[in-house]
Amino acid sequence: MKLGELASHLGAELRGNPDLEITGVKGIEEAGPTEITFVANPRYTALARSTHAAAVIVEPEFQELSAATLRIKNPYHAFNHALGIFYQPPAYPPGIHPTAVIDPTAQIGLDAHIGAYVVVGPNVRLGPHATLLPHVVLYPGVKTGSHFFAHAHSVVRENCTLGDHVTLENGAIIGADGFGFSKNDKGQWEKIPQSGPVRLGSRVDVQANATIDRATVGATEIGDGTKVDNLVQVGHGSRVGNDSLICAQTGLAGSSVIGNNVILAGQVGIAGHCTVGDGVILTAQSAVSHDVPPGKMISGSPGFDNRIWLRAVTIFQRLPELVKRLDRLEKLVQKHFPAEPAPPAESTKDEPAE
Repeated sequence: MKLGELASHLGAELRGNPDLEITGVKGIEEAGPTEITFVANPRYTALARSTHAAAVIVEPEFQELSAATLRIKNPYHAFNHALGIFYQPPAYPPGIHPTAVIDPTAQIGLDAHIGAYVVVGPNVRLGPHATLLPHVVLYPGVKTGSHFFAHAHSVVRENCTLGDHVTLENGAIIGADGFGFSKNDKGQWEKIPQSGPVRLGSRVDVQANATIDRATVGATEIGDGTKVDNLVQVGHGSRVGNDSLICAQTGLAGSSVIGNNVILAGQVGIAGHCTVGDGVILTAQSAVSHDVPPGKMISGSPGFDNRIWLRAVTIFQRLPELVKRLDRLEKLVQKHFPAEPAPPAESTKDEPAE
């Protein structure tokens, strides 16, 4: 593809030779003279000046480079579109593999691809243009929208509902039993039935080996456009809003409420029954056991305001130095202001009678 065609397709301003032939997309350090790359983070500015790439996707105000530039407001998103032009994922034509097991009561939508050893249970309603790769299991009563894509070994449990354009990566489990137990009179734990399904909105992605548990009662809900990363645990009865990001190894205890456009970075922990407001960012390894108002950035465990946390971390790194200084000051004070001997303790015994 000519660079001029690519710029037109992306809606970017081209500064450079429009007749350059572009054959692919790579990172800024690996890109060669027929490939494009991008810069969305200022720390890579120096690499942009030395890159061997044919062209670099940058913001409109970015400095001039020896390489051609495609200037656009959101370089990272434009790079995403460029990747889609040059990388084509495997295609899965419509059809049902002879080893698939499909219950007679299941309804299979138009143009479905159902791979080897897939199991589709009773009363499943599979929307049009679905792709189920080998060993996917849909329990009874599952309902999906259009363009459902389930990678190998993903599972959707009974009566869960999924919107349009939902993608499950390998090993994702939707609707496993929530972790609910009550103690009987003998002190033994008894399982609480988990009767409520999981409901995923449209454009939801659930990455590899993530688990979204079904609810004791009601439902566990994930809003439209939300993305759930690898090894995430969403506890039973939780609700997550629209267009939020839940990054790897994050854990939401039962009945957590997460707002819209929230970012939970890696290994974040949310205690049960807590509410996290719209637009909140919890940085990596933060943990909260209290409600968080909308728009806050929280860090640390226990979590508190990010600006205060940054100051606290700076002080923490200086603690050995501060302890030494304090020790020297104590010795100096003792040298110039020696402590007076303590007065003798008063006797607490009764005086002898005269």
